[in-house]
Amino acid sequence: MATTQASGTTLAGYEEADRGLRKTMGFNSILFMSLGGIIGSGWLLGALASASVAGPAAILSWVIGGIFVIFIAVSYAELSGMLPRTGAIVRYPQLSHGAYTGWMIGWTYWLSAISVPAIEAEAVITYIGGVYPGLGWERVSDGVTLLTGTGTAVGVGFMLFFFALNLFGIRLLSEWNRWFTWWKVLVPTATFVMLFIAFRSTSFHAYGGFFARGTSNIFVAMSTTGVIFAYLGFRQALDYAGESKNPQRDVPLATILSVVIAMILYTLLEVGFIGALNWHAAGLHLGDWAGLSGSKWGGAPLYSALQAAGIGALLTFSNLLIADAAASPSGTGWIYMGTSARTNYGLGVNGYGPKALQRHNRWGIPWISLLIALVIGCVFLVPAPSWYKLVGYITSTTALTYIMGGLGVPIFRRYAPDLPRPFRLGFAKFWAPVGFIAASLLVFWSLFDTLANVYATVFLGLPLFAWYYAVKRGWLRAGPAVALGAVFLAAWVYISIEGGYVLRVTAPAKGSWSFGLYDATLSAAVIFFCAALWLLSNAEGRHSIERSLWFFFLLLAYFPLEFYTQAVSPLSSPPISFLAGSGIAVVIGLVAYYWGVASGYMTDELQAIVDANAAGGGSPVDRGSAVLGH
Repeated sequence: MATTQASGTTLAGYEEADRGLRKTMGFNSILFMSLGGIIGSGWLLGALASASVAGPAAILSWVIGGIFVIFIAVSYAELSGMLPRTGAIVRYPQLSHGAYTGWMIGWTYWLSAISVPAIEAEAVITYIGGVYPGLGWERVSDGVTLLTGTGTAVGVGFMLFFFALNLFGIRLLSEWNRWFTWWKVLVPTATFVMLFIAFRSTSFHAYGGFFARGTSNIFVAMSTTGVIFAYLGFRQALDYAGESKNPQRDVPLATILSVVIAMILYTLLEVGFIGALNWHAAGLHLGDWAGLSGSKWGGAPLYSALQAAGIGALLTFSNLLIADAAASPSGTGWIYMGTSARTNYGLGVNGYGPKALQRHNRWGIPWISLLIALVIGCVFLVPAPSWYKLVGYITSTTALTYIMGGLGVPIFRRYAPDLPRPFRLGFAKFWAPVGFIAASLLVFWSLFDTLANVYATVFLGLPLFAWYYAVKRGWLRAGPAVALGAVFLAAWVYISIEGGYVLRVTAPAKGSWSFGLYDATLSAAVIFFCAALWLLSNAEGRHSIERSLWFFFLLLAYFPLEFYTQAVSPLSSPPISFLAGSGIAVVIGLVAYYWGVASGYMTDELQAIVDANAAGGGSPVDRGSAVLGH
């Protein structure tokens, strides 16, 4: 069959791209890949970071955050069982909404995935540097930690190690990771047991009580302090689905089970940390929750809590914790290095990058995609801000891509009802929009400063789309595409510099634009680009652009709402309460969801999969599983 794809390839180029990947991963390997991706730097630094924002109620942040991630994951569980594909999260949007939406989601996911290995490497340096000051990082006046020259070199060394471990095949990676993940589970388990030895209940009821930092900060902490970031590894099962022996059964189960295990572990660690808090040892006044992140405990919080207890057994165990501070983030780093490579691979399959991104080495690894993941990842080390500052950015960009899971369920059921679904989501008309709203609220609950930077980088993908994909696909000629992209990029640079809302951690300095001017100008630039691209494109391009408008509506509607909502706004007295703002965000999200469902259509790629399934009882990749799985 020669169904034409958006990338200009045939079905063999799109559907059979996964044939070169080796299907060697069983259920344990898939589960441990997700669990290994989840347990990284989040548990080492997130307990203190979340407590600094939400106080003792950070315990609820971990519980609610885990539940939100499960809401998101159950939709992906159906999709991954139905269409197990490597690089799945960047491939589903193109199947359901076409190339323009697929590009925006793929670009956003790429921004989040490509930076994680570097941040995990930085977490190692930060934690060990918290015990051995001067070893790789330094604290500047506003409390932000930056890598020194030595720290950057060490970080690059970790990145090269992650690269080498991925290069020599999925069997090596999965076997290494399976045994290593046992360590990553056992050490945090032992840590909360040790913390309970030093447990005191005072911090739970004194110094303002359980809700000392207010109830709204429970939700803000989820997006800004590493809570959701710590759960994001659940997607590893989806990204490695094309290399699973039995993806229809194993991927959905591993996805959900990994989140449940992590939720139990993280919640107990938070309880133990708050119970073991020693305010004097941290150099803080009693009840100074907000001061925790900038305190002496900021570099190595769990180690510091065990040391402050002064109990012999805890002092001995704390040294093991330092070893794990190198091990756990490293374990997540090498998994995300592989995830970044498979994201590049998925973008290549979609036609958003050159076909070279799909090229495999003798071990079945997309090595060019892996090399790009290494090089771009290292850019984040030269120099990178602290883990505490970047974690919100990664959380928001990733959550923004997760809105597609809830949309995919009804759309694929409408247009591909006969594709096999080993896991079928019950009450999907309820759970699919719930998953969409959960993901969109995680974006909304980011601090405004974070959201401004997320939007700036997401919209930077627009001119790249015009210059590469739109021309390659033949939507418009090269000359108009180059001119349109250049005009938008110039506007983007001018708005970013003059507006004063990008690359800042505080409100704009005096003399910068008002938010109203900044928002209106940025929105106008985005709308102008989409409208001009539509006018210049052929019928195929126009159709794809029209089916993406719900996505831009969601982004542009959330931006002013967040600026004027308490707890997430940079204003000292924003006019909208947190509860009211969140309620409006839900309404906006529901409008975007049902608009997005209505915008889904039978794309060429999805039609090819449906036709292949009808002709042979499964897609070419699925029918080849028995051969590839030896």
